[in-house]
Amino acid sequence: MTLRLNALLALLLLLAALLALMTGPDGISPRLIADWLNGSDPAASIIIADIRLPRVLAAAVVGAALGLCGAALQALTRNPLAEPGILGVSAAATLGATTTLYFGLAALSPWILPLGAIAASALVTALLAAVAVRTQGMASLILTGVGLSSLAGALMALILNFAPNPFSLSDLVNWTLGSVANRSLSDLAISAPLVLLGSLLLLSQRANLSLLSIGEAAATAHGLDGRKTRLFVIAGTGIATGAAVALAGAVGFVGIVAPHLVRPWTGHDPGRALLPSAWLGALLLVLADLLVRLLPTDNELRLGVVAALAGAPIFMAIVLRRGRTSHV
Repeated sequence: MTLRLNALLALLLLLAALLALMTGPDGISPRLIADWLNGSDPAASIIIADIRLPRVLAAAVVGAALGLCGAALQALTRNPLAEPGILGVSAAATLGATTTLYFGLAALSPWILPLGAIAASALVTALLAAVAVRTQGMASLILTGVGLSSLAGALMALILNFAPNPFSLSDLVNWTLGSVANRSLSDLAISAPLVLLGSLLLLSQRANLSLLSIGEAAATAHGLDGRKTRLFVIAGTGIATGAAVALAGAVGFVGIVAPHLVRPWTGHDPGRALLPSAWLGALLLVLADLLVRLLPTDNELRLGVVAALAGAPIFMAIVLRRGRTSHV
């Protein structure tokens, strides 16, 4: 079942990516792809290779990273509400990235911004893992995540308040709203390998995360090295989320929605849900970015705004369904 689910989601992602490449202000144009592939139209090459392809790839990479990190965090903490956005990991990564912009460090090297985002997200993820180890209930973890997210938001507000000029303020605000517009293949060349590295760390713990579903004590009795699993998941989440935020800014709700949508099709096995969550996260964000491009607004909506508008109702439905289930 999981293999077929992965194949189906990969196929849907490919179709969505092709649709996004063909779709523009004048509608859907399959001929544009053909002209780009055979090199008969220089304009097609510019539109596809320089504008639409990097944007589609960036949305897919960021969505896959967030979906995978959300599934891994939920499995590690055994908390269905855990994900990088709600627990403050994305906010911390955004703070780390914008801090490098504010102090001008990002101009020194293209690696400074992603490293700042990764360092901040890894720090917050480590704090959350420490809380998850010390507490048994989900309330403490969620409250800690909300507190960390609020602290990161307050520090972001402080940075915005002291922005030296309107141009810097605009750049900083754009990072908080999330977008893959104007991304280039060079941007992808920096962030995508880091997302891949973090994803491989998370996927390497797939069997251990499945074992954790029976409880840490029972899993340890079956040979689980809990400390190693936490270390790998923390490092993988920090690297992947930080690199995703460095590429697109803050994009919420994908990390919590994608795992919940695929879980019934994976037998509620946390480990088997990792890869489908990544495929679905990529699919959702490619479609969300396509919607951003097609909406007839004077100023283009930011991807993070659209993701939140679409994801918040789904998140509320998940919470309400769990509430009804717990009273049965």
